[in-house]
Formats: sequence, structure tokens, C-alpha cells
Amino acid sequence: MSFVNILIKRSICTTSVRNGKRNFRKFPIYNKRGSKIFKQQQQENPDPDVPIHKRGVRDVGYKEGDKFIVIPEKIPELIVPDLTECKLKPYVSYRAPDVVQSEFTAQDLFNVIYAPKIAKDFEEGNLDENGQPLEPSVEEKITSEEAKIKARQTGSDMF
Repeated sequence: MSFVNILIKRSICTTSVRNGKRNFRKFPIYNKRGSKIFKQQQQENPDPDVPIHKRGVRDVGYKEGDKFIVIPEKIPELIVPDLTECKLKPYVSYRAPDVVQSEFTAQDLFNVIYAPKIAKDFEEGNLDENGQPLEPSVEEKITSEEAKIKARQTGSDMF
């Protein structure tokens, strides 16, 4: 007399034929499973139902039919300054003293730029009856539009 033992096993099959996709249709984890060959095939012949995750990288063009048209303005450009003669070190030492500086206000700016000229004109008597200077400097002749342009220039906060 012979006994037949049948063991029932459950298993997940991840053979190369299915490229690791078997039994995972419920869980859309795109571009996370599959071999390198499968991913290359997916890039060459993309399935319209399966989106390709680009990991945050934006396209530099668009696809028109079978051709990919590159837009030069979308290509990232790294602008790196030439620091060959720079005497500064690329780090700040922990031994460097802390710099505590109060907020630079409009009153401070007026005291630095205009106050010395006004005091000098007052002492020399170069003001008319309305308090306007008889010989205005370049800063006093500037229009509001020119002042806006000058204020937005690079390095305008350094004086």
C-alpha cells in the first residue's frame, strides 16, 4: 500500500520571463522592479499604460511623432565663477568670531549717504530759501526710475 503525500505550497514566482512583475499588478510601483534589460526595453518601447518615473529630472524638449525636439533654453547651464586668484578659503572656521549687526534701515542709509552733504551745504550757506541745494550732487539729480535701476544692480548693497 502506498501513501500519497501532496504538499500544497504558495509561492511568488519572479522569473526572468515576467521580469519581476508577477503578482504585483495591484501595487503600481513603477520603475522599481525588473532587471536592467527590462528597463532598457521599457525605455526603447515605452508602454503607454506604464508611466516612466524620471526621478525629478525634467525633459529638455518634447516628442513630436517619432522625433524628439530639443529646446536649448531648457538645457541646464552651470555658471561657475573663476576663483583662481581668490584669497578666501572655501570654509568658515569655527574659531571665527560671531558678527552681530543690527538691521540696516532707511534712516541709516540716509545718515551715510545724504546727511554729510546736507550738513556741509548748511555750514557753507549753499542752500536756498526752501532748503534745496544750490549745487546739487549726482545723487540729488537722479530720477526715481534711475534710482530703482541703480538699487537693483549687482553690488548695490555694498558701499
